[in-house]
Amino acid sequence: MNLKLYLFLFFICLKSFSQTEIHQKTQDSIKKEELNEIVITASRRSEKIMRSPISIEQLKSAEAKNMGSPSIYEALENVKGVQIITPSLGFKVINTRGFANSTNVRFAQLVDGIDNQAPHLGAPIANALGANDLDIDKIEIIPGTAAALYGMNAINGLANIQTKNPFEYQGISIQQLTGINHVGNIDRFSPKLYSQFNLRFAKAFNEKFAFKINASTTGGTDWVADDRTDLAPKANASTNLYGADNPAYDEVNGYGNESANRKTLNLNGKNYVVARTGYRETDISDYDIKNYKADVGFYFRPKKGNELAVTYKTALINTIYQRSNRFRLDNYTLNQFSVDYHTPIFQVKAYATTENTGDSYNMRSLAENMDRAYKSDDKWFADYSTAYKNAVTNGASVADAHKIARTSSDQGRFEPGTAAYEEKKNELVNINNWDIGAALRVKSTLVHGEGLINWDKAFSSFFNKIEAKLLSGFDYREYIIVPDGNYFINPVNASENLTYQKTGAFTQLTKDFFKEKLRLGATIRMDKADYFDTKFTPQFTAVYSPKETLSFRASYQNGYRFPSIFEGFSNVNSGGVKRVGGLRIMSDGIFENSYTKASIDKFQSQVNSDVNTLGLTQAQAIEKNKNTIQKNPYTYLEPEFVKSFEFGFKAITLNKNLLIDADFYYNSYKNFIAQVEASIPNTTDLGKIPTALYSKNTQNRYRLWTNSKSKIYNYGASLGLKYRIDEIFTALTNLTYTKLDRTDDKDGLEDGFNTPEFNVNGTLMAQNIWKNLGASATARYQTNFDYVSFLVSGTVPAYWSMDAQVNYYFKKTGLTTKLGGTNILNKPYTSILGGPSIGGLYYLSLVWETK
Repeated sequence: MNLKLYLFLFFICLKSFSQTEIHQKTQDSIKKEELNEIVITASRRSEKIMRSPISIEQLKSAEAKNMGSPSIYEALENVKGVQIITPSLGFKVINTRGFANSTNVRFAQLVDGIDNQAPHLGAPIANALGANDLDIDKIEIIPGTAAALYGMNAINGLANIQTKNPFEYQGISIQQLTGINHVGNIDRFSPKLYSQFNLRFAKAFNEKFAFKINASTTGGTDWVADDRTDLAPKANASTNLYGADNPAYDEVNGYGNESANRKTLNLNGKNYVVARTGYRETDISDYDIKNYKADVGFYFRPKKGNELAVTYKTALINTIYQRSNRFRLDNYTLNQFSVDYHTPIFQVKAYATTENTGDSYNMRSLAENMDRAYKSDDKWFADYSTAYKNAVTNGASVADAHKIARTSSDQGRFEPGTAAYEEKKNELVNINNWDIGAALRVKSTLVHGEGLINWDKAFSSFFNKIEAKLLSGFDYREYIIVPDGNYFINPVNASENLTYQKTGAFTQLTKDFFKEKLRLGATIRMDKADYFDTKFTPQFTAVYSPKETLSFRASYQNGYRFPSIFEGFSNVNSGGVKRVGGLRIMSDGIFENSYTKASIDKFQSQVNSDVNTLGLTQAQAIEKNKNTIQKNPYTYLEPEFVKSFEFGFKAITLNKNLLIDADFYYNSYKNFIAQVEASIPNTTDLGKIPTALYSKNTQNRYRLWTNSKSKIYNYGASLGLKYRIDEIFTALTNLTYTKLDRTDDKDGLEDGFNTPEFNVNGTLMAQNIWKNLGASATARYQTNFDYVSFLVSGTVPAYWSMDAQVNYYFKKTGLTTKLGGTNILNKPYTSILGGPSIGGLYYLSLVWETK
């Protein structure tokens, strides 16, 4: 509370000082800034933001630099309706309107209209292949489905990072940002340095030729994930073993003690669920961040309005990545080559992105196979049983006997930090089979081509006469995967690459009525992907602007999301469980002949309970509970589908100093792509199936991509206010409300909503307080929310945090200094379960520019 008071008094003093020292300047009204602002992402054509037919948010580089965030990308957390989750310091994920996860395949991310996803994931690795801060002009975000115009699985939203054109922005820019995190003993690290270096050089030789070069490096020590919550707290409830006494103890950020690493042991007449010991992430992970990216572009303007851009981007990534497991990305590379030619009438674009996962590895697989490397599961559990019985014979209590048995069985185990451990780790992270190793070895390519034609520009006299605009477009995309024998195989021909293709086309018509006060629009899109029927996506929009400073908008649209490469074609051996893509070509016969893991787990738990509490034999308990086992009701993959309704308005009022932007939406989803775990018993004898499914050794276990049978409805609203107090001070505030309405036909596979109900942030910015001195402070708060994932499920606690910065521009030298911090109170919080605890980051940024 004292810090809040100090900040308030600080800004009051600044305001008083500035009003005394600074002569009155011409006030830039909200009208000047907002009414004439042009956006392109909402309709794929230039239009004023006030007349956008759907909600669109915008963060300009100049505004982001006056916020406490160290980068423009991270400043998106202050934008209305945007949720950012942080699986690691070097990897942040953008989402809007619910159903967030650490691999957000429902939210597309573009740079100058070019998708920057990692092909095999179907989603970007944060801003790894994106633009650096010095080259970003602005970022436009569509919160909500953008499938009708983009068709690239953007059913939750889309971000388009727009860079600076070298014809308009020339010169050299250099930034060095040096910071410090891990302050105050919040985790196992003492304070560590964080560094980011950015370079931009752009030159136009004349009116026709220009080029630019960008480079960026980021280094530091990642936030630590060390959640020790037990994920199997009731595994031994029937024997009253809980907490530290639970022999099936499974920490969130401990790996190698999950369900695949557990076994039911009958010890002295009682059934106990026992897990192997595993390793904590803090003991085995490399938390160093070393990320690099660069790009070069050549630009040619044969005549006014026409431009050819040829660009090449590359990125090298060394950080932590979170999916259903936590991964260490080492020497992970992305490369992209693109060609873009546009005129006022048409645009054609083609690009190719290649991905090589390098020396990356799965931390869970590393942990469980590190355990197996010194002693097999069968040997370890046999030793455990013997040691337990000996301990009980010698008078130990049940809880103590389990601890003695674990200590005895773990003798000879590889200990982190030893030479033997490092040698074995280096061996395992290079074995491309997660049953015995941990390597992630994927090579993939994405090839994309698209075109747009503005019919109203080609036939301007006709379309001007009818006051209408017509835009058409097409796109083609192909994914090419090199089979590695573990992660991906070609089920048809093992010696050939795996391919997956999609084509699409759309037409958009807009027409003005009533002297351009009403604009109606309609879009129809067609998409065809391999293995699926053609899908049609309509969009209908209306914008009513009774005057320049007020507009109302409404829209209805559908959206489809086709399975990613991983969801459709994966073939992963992982701890005795085969993760299989949901296309029939990959999983033919498995759905029809398997039983759900959820029912098998319940069956095994009831058998153990009846043995322990009722004194039944194992055979009797199996017979008693066999009807608990359920056949797998799911089948092969279909695309996801969403219907979305949206209403909103923008208004400028209070002498044109206050901008109000509000929206409300309602969505319904079906066919969520999700995972189901199921097993096929190693017998076809109906009478023997229950016994086979009681033991892991007599069943084949699968994790299958399929569609949830649930229908899910959610709604929400957001309100953004921007108020220019005077020529120096501007206040921004955003309130986002996101609600899961209901779920029909619940089947347990529906994706986690994973979104706080309320998210609010507020920023006070000051410019030219004294000469070129500026400052800002931001506070944000979000409520707690339920988080569901394959790694962990539970509740993410509510948190609030503050960012702040002061900056000064030295006009003579072209140097801008910025001293700031995020989470300046250093109160650790988590944005997702299984992810790291995030503390304060304090930094000094120096930017030198010449023009």
